[in-house]
Amino acid sequence: MTSDNDSQLAQALLHPASVALYGASDDVGKMGGRPVQFLQRSGFAGRIYPINPRRDEIQGLKAWPSLQSLPEVPDQVFVLTPTETVIPAVRECAALGVRVVTILASGFSESGSEGAAREEELRAIARETGIRILGPSSLGVVNPRTGLVLTANAAFAEPDIPPGKVFVASHSGSMIGALVSRGKARGVGFAGLVSVGSEVDLNVGEICAATLDDPGIEGYLLFLESLRHGPALRAFARAAQRVGKPVIAYKLGRSAAAAEMATTHTGAIAGEDDVADAFLKDMGVARVGVLEALLETFPLARRIPLASQPRRVGVVTTTGGGAAMAVEQLGIRGVIVEPPSNETLRRLEQAGLPCTPGRVLDMTLAGTKYETMKGTLDILLTAPEFDLVLAVVGSSARFQPQLAVKPIIECADGSPKPLAAMLVPDAPEALAALTTAGVPCFRTPEACGDAIAAVLARRPPGQEPVLPAPGPAQTLSEADAYGVLDQLGVSHAPVALCRFGEAPPPLPFAYPVVAKVCSAEIPHKTEVGGVLLNIGSSEELAEAMTTLRRNLDERAPQVACDTVLVQPMQKGLAEVLVGYRVDADAGPIVMLAAGGIWAEVAKDRSIRLAPVTVETAREMVAEVNALKPLTGLRGKARGDLEALARTVSALSQLALKPEMRIVEAEVNPLLILPEGQGVMAVDALVFQRS
Repeated sequence: MTSDNDSQLAQALLHPASVALYGASDDVGKMGGRPVQFLQRSGFAGRIYPINPRRDEIQGLKAWPSLQSLPEVPDQVFVLTPTETVIPAVRECAALGVRVVTILASGFSESGSEGAAREEELRAIARETGIRILGPSSLGVVNPRTGLVLTANAAFAEPDIPPGKVFVASHSGSMIGALVSRGKARGVGFAGLVSVGSEVDLNVGEICAATLDDPGIEGYLLFLESLRHGPALRAFARAAQRVGKPVIAYKLGRSAAAAEMATTHTGAIAGEDDVADAFLKDMGVARVGVLEALLETFPLARRIPLASQPRRVGVVTTTGGGAAMAVEQLGIRGVIVEPPSNETLRRLEQAGLPCTPGRVLDMTLAGTKYETMKGTLDILLTAPEFDLVLAVVGSSARFQPQLAVKPIIECADGSPKPLAAMLVPDAPEALAALTTAGVPCFRTPEACGDAIAAVLARRPPGQEPVLPAPGPAQTLSEADAYGVLDQLGVSHAPVALCRFGEAPPPLPFAYPVVAKVCSAEIPHKTEVGGVLLNIGSSEELAEAMTTLRRNLDERAPQVACDTVLVQPMQKGLAEVLVGYRVDADAGPIVMLAAGGIWAEVAKDRSIRLAPVTVETAREMVAEVNALKPLTGLRGKARGDLEALARTVSALSQLALKPEMRIVEAEVNPLLILPEGQGVMAVDALVFQRS
């Protein structure tokens, strides 16, 4: 349930009784003139107050010289004036008690230090007065259900915005217009559209969360440029999942360079967009990569509850070529099409229906008959090997939709199992009929594959993390890092500590050993010549300590270090990196990556939001290609992958231990030993809040 504050926000933002247009223009060709024109033409029932001290009338409406001169305090004010006038206008709105002010102008943090200062001033006004700010760089708010077209977006010059059941929140203002025009052509309507702009105050997550109680909204489409305000987005996604309203997102940044971290590999390997991808999937959000799929995914996501994700897809078709395109697009996204079982083929044969064995059930021209398609779908939708059935229809969809498309609509209506359709030709009549009936349907194989893969990739949100108090972080020495691993139950090689200037003590383990400098100020020991391997005796260890001291004096003379850490030389079947860190936007994440050079070269890794269960950690292990030989592939020795899964889960539990104050931890490498012998950390780097 939304709070009273959320309800008040939703009312002022999407259902205002009155709006003021600060800096309105009489010229409909100007940005300041469009909202007045759009509101009047759309039949907005609320009161419209153009503010312009230089005019008595604007587009047939009385113009007011100032906000103070209005007969009431408007619910929302749209500031249309230039950047330098924005802050005084917002202060004026706050003093009057306006609930929401929307800012069209740009020129804030994106424009340099002066703009950043202006943005911080806006943020301070919101904190101090309680006024809610949408923008800057917001093109406005649209609610087709009430005629609220409070936007300067030229795309809304086109009349008759289609109402519907999905709500759109977009970082890009131009995209709300693009989605409306594309939606209109596609038969998709909207329950509201908000251009959030720079999110100086109101953000995507908070705005969407405020609308969750709206019965006219059944799902959400998000166009994201970043994961700003990740906690609010996380809270909204969890709440949307609880009330069964699917969320579909198109996020830019798949090709962005990795976010390099200064001290660990975890951030460099887990690029910014890869973390965002894990965040969205783990929050139950269907992330699409094809713009058309953003509009076409919602009906499918609504048919598939997040708690009961299907995995097995069956395809039936009247056109082999069209089905092959769909199967290919699914395959390159990791969705495997299941062939009909022998039992299903037997049932089809008994019913006199096409039953040619193969990955796709190709009915050829016989499938264009109503009875054939209807009978086949009835059997496939009750076949236990399929969780989702996709019907790919050829030319009949355009010329005789009653033959192959009508049975799809009828079967989808009564089936508990989801049924989707892809139409190979341009078939607007059939597409409209399917859309009206609520049947998931697609115009292209790319959108079809993208939508199905995105919906199947969603994961139910896991346990909510508990973060340590904010503050600066410091590096722990490797010895202290092992103390953290001990608290988590993560196995590591035994350790002995020696002092520079002293003879090595007897070791509790056998030679050969490795000797490493041990200092919180030296996170990367190899860079200062701080690691020596294959030391075979106490005499060699003494010589090694002398060498390490000399290397430090030459390469890091400013670093205070008086300790050498000694461990037995270890060897495993493979090496991996297991990393944990608190991402600024996504929150705690855990990553499992292939070890050695492949960690950064091949980006062979799996990422999840932390914490994760052992079961989820097993899924992560299965996703790292370098670990597949350790499953016993082609007679290779089996590694202890179960111990690895337990270790990944154990490290991720840092997300539930704020008292440990850990913000980043990396075990690299972690050796995987033969099955039944466990895993062993032989290096660790940990950052802890002071």
